Amino acid sequence: MSMQAIDWNEYWPPILLSLQVALLSSVLVILFGLFVAWSMSRVGAFTGKTVVETMLMLPLVLPPTVVGFLLLILLGRKSGFGHLVEQWLGEPIVFSWWAGVVAAVVVAFPLVYRTLKMGFSSIDRDLEDAGRSMGASEWQVFRYITFPLTFPSFKAAFILGFARSLGEFGATLMIAGNIPGKTQTIPTAIYVAVDSGHLPMAWAWTCSIILISFIMLLLTGQKND
Repeated sequence: MSMQAIDWNEYWPPILLSLQVALLSSVLVILFGLFVAWSMSRVGAFTGKTVVETMLMLPLVLPPTVVGFLLLILLGRKSGFGHLVEQWLGEPIVFSWWAGVVAAVVVAFPLVYRTLKMGFSSIDRDLEDAGRSMGASEWQVFRYITFPLTFPSFKAAFILGFARSLGEFGATLMIAGNIPGKTQTIPTAIYVAVDSGHLPMAWAWTCSIILISFIMLLLTGQKND
């Protein structure tokens, strides 16, 4: 097999789309995860709490194709919810780059939620109570006490969410497809390149996603004792 050259015009679209999807999905999932993790860490025990937390973590252990299939059923044109979304966006969400965002949010959520919840749970409640006793509102307590103390967890959660979104493959392929220039991300592009025997392109995309992921993890600033 002759060595094929790298087509740089073909190389860049999956890179840019993956960064776009990963950035938007990581922002969305950190906001949603922040709210859910804070709520679950502050609420007391209630009937079914374990079941709720198990369901929140379920996408972490389910095969991505199962997650993609469920999203396909939920957001497809035959479902009521999918029909409402289509009316809102003016086009079907399935097989669009927005579908890739949805898939990335769902699969990244358990990592983000778990990281943030551990951060909230590690805070000394006496510090928050002291702020309240001095007349601070709940928002002020969160802004000036809770959030600064959990910022390392927040940063780690964002990085993990971004990296997980960047590497999402199975669910994205199921719900967004692999349309070059429209929904083709780095993982799906690598799959197609390997399947077609275009190893130079596969290596180029593989090295790129490794480099991006390495840089993102490096930015967590974790130091060994």
